[in-house]
Amino acid sequence: MAITKVCGMETEYGIQVVTDGEMSPTTAASLLINAYVARLERRIGWDFEDESPGRDARGFSRESAMPPEIETHLVNAVLTNGARYYVDHAHPEYSTPECSDPLQLICHDRAGEVVLARSMEAARHLLGPGEEIVVYKNNSDGKGNSYGCHENYLVERKVPFNRIVQQMTPHLVTRQIYAGAGKLGQENSETSEPVRYQLSQRADFFEEEVGLETTLKRPIVNTRDEPHADAQKYRRFHVIVGDANLSEVASFLKVGTTALLLAVLEDDFEVGRDLTLANPVAAIRAVSHDPELSTRIELASGERLTALELQWELFTRARKYAEAEGLAALGDESVGALLLERWEATLNGLDTDPMSLAGQIDWVAKLRLMEGYRERHGLDWSDSRLQALGLQYHDIRPSRSLFQRLKMETLVPLEEVESAVTEPPATTRAYFRGRCLSLFARSIVAANWDSVVFDVGADPLRRVPMMEPLRGTAQHVDTLLDGCESPAELVERLGS
Repeated sequence: MAITKVCGMETEYGIQVVTDGEMSPTTAASLLINAYVARLERRIGWDFEDESPGRDARGFSRESAMPPEIETHLVNAVLTNGARYYVDHAHPEYSTPECSDPLQLICHDRAGEVVLARSMEAARHLLGPGEEIVVYKNNSDGKGNSYGCHENYLVERKVPFNRIVQQMTPHLVTRQIYAGAGKLGQENSETSEPVRYQLSQRADFFEEEVGLETTLKRPIVNTRDEPHADAQKYRRFHVIVGDANLSEVASFLKVGTTALLLAVLEDDFEVGRDLTLANPVAAIRAVSHDPELSTRIELASGERLTALELQWELFTRARKYAEAEGLAALGDESVGALLLERWEATLNGLDTDPMSLAGQIDWVAKLRLMEGYRERHGLDWSDSRLQALGLQYHDIRPSRSLFQRLKMETLVPLEEVESAVTEPPATTRAYFRGRCLSLFARSIVAANWDSVVFDVGADPLRRVPMMEPLRGTAQHVDTLLDGCESPAELVERLGS
């Protein structure tokens, strides 16, 4: 049986500085995060010891596959909910803790939005009159620069990477029909006809089918082989092709469908006909550029399907798998059942009337908003006011967010989101990391995804490894943590 698809999400937020003076985006991002973490009992830094971003899943490693040089002037903090909050490429980035099912991940992704909103409030007190730092949950600055929203999925090491590439590429290219965040115009690509509006903010920025890069010549399938777990047993499927969603339904579908199809692949379930694309890079742009969902993309076999038809094929495959093998790989059978129900309903909605999904899917909601505004004011699609409207959709400030005014459908209760701002998931190793930060912050030197480093008052420092993502849960460690009065006692009992 496929292993539980432990998952996580890393979101780089767009940032804008409102000031009469000068402040670089890097400085602004640092100030923003510092303002938030200053309220914590103690800032716990990130441990770069085990990082190797240059290791390639195709079997080689670049010379740059060494831990990155630490920029000590930039904040890189671990939070009590198990998340990482730091400056990355001049953007504030929030990496959720590891989650055991897609719905839990949506909750912690939403908690990240709350953290960014509170960071803006905290930073406002450090700025002068009229000055403000504003963040947006989007993927493009409209000037040719794109920033990512990356997903991560736990996969068994024994699955050949070339099979992942072959079977997951068609999904990654076409899932934007429900997971796209919507975008006015185009960047970084040329077409014979101008693009008024497209499904995805990221599609124009992908130039390779497979590769290691994440910021230049971006590949549809990223080959970074950095499992943050036992490398003999696991790999981490690092997905960089997705948009940053505000809609919980769109985000749930994006993550859930990808996790389920990885389980289908991992169990070597009968997949049916070959859906390999003839030209994935051209296809991802063609699909994005067609809100009518009528464009047919060519398969390697010569057959041509729309993105919607291809997604129906993948849904049918996943449903047959669920009937034969169950949905335990999604961490919670009920979450898996909800996913299949919402996936089918969404494809039906796209089939009959995409606008019927305006309360659930980001690109549809934004398109309806723009079309209504354009018609009321008699605007051309190139009018800058539509660009401003599109940006305001992604504004994280509750008082300015157009998304929040639309009252989109939610899947996670607000009280659970609020709890996730400070509390880690109880069902992954993030629980141990977060609880240790809450209980013993003054004795923790640093932490990362797979270890916590303690200073117990004697040399040397003690590193507690966490190589199994599904150990260190509340069920595993609650009794242990509640029974330890000091970090020294905890480390000693763990060692025994």
